[in-house]
Amino acid sequence: MKKLGIAVILIGIAVLIVLWQTFVIIGAGERGVVLTWGAVSDKILDEGIHFMVPVAQRVEILDVKTKKDEVEVLSYSKDIQSVSAVIALNYHIVPEMVNKLWQEIGATYESKIIDPAVQESVKAATAQFTAQELIEKRHEVKEDIKMKLKERLEEIYIVIDDLSIVNFDFSDAYELAVEEKQVAQQKSLKAKNDLERIKIEAEQAIAQAKAQAESIKIQAEALKFNTDLIQLKAVEKWNGVLPAYMMGNSVPFLNLAIK
Repeated sequence: MKKLGIAVILIGIAVLIVLWQTFVIIGAGERGVVLTWGAVSDKILDEGIHFMVPVAQRVEILDVKTKKDEVEVLSYSKDIQSVSAVIALNYHIVPEMVNKLWQEIGATYESKIIDPAVQESVKAATAQFTAQELIEKRHEVKEDIKMKLKERLEEIYIVIDDLSIVNFDFSDAYELAVEEKQVAQQKSLKAKNDLERIKIEAEQAIAQAKAQAESIKIQAEALKFNTDLIQLKAVEKWNGVLPAYMMGNSVPFLNLAIK
């Protein structure tokens, strides 16, 4: 009886294992690729519980949610400057084509296809721009990389959701040259501004001198033809003290007072 009980238990466990193998659960954002005796089936399993034939069939589950991949790329610009770039790629597998992806590439599609495609697309794009243009035309560079990458990945049923250039780094020698150029430009701009300021100040001084000379000329002409104005100027400067000795009618400003 004891042996019979053990046998029943073992049979029960075996049955449970077989039953367990007849069902598969596909989670949210996943798809199941059905393999029958190793051959990829046209049937794709959606989210939920599914039945499969034990032993004859197995299911490979692939994630079809958006994934993020960061790739470091060493490339060269159009003017032969070394460029170290970090590219962030968001993508997802076309849900209806997971069986084709599995059949043609397998589970290691990221290392086999995506990373090399990013490498080649970035290198092809950066080679069309100078180092300075890579900085100034960052959005244009990004769109060029994205377009090249899209052409490559759509062939293997992968959709690009977004692409970002995380960073562009150049050689120390190039960055030093750029810094020196910026310093030189700033110095040149300062010298130009200083020269312009000096020029304006000189023009202002000349204009002021001309105005003063013109004023003196006008006053001289007025004094030349107006004796009363001459005496008036003298009165304005007289301290009110009469001279100690006067000859004749030498009282100061007499004529002016009589008038």
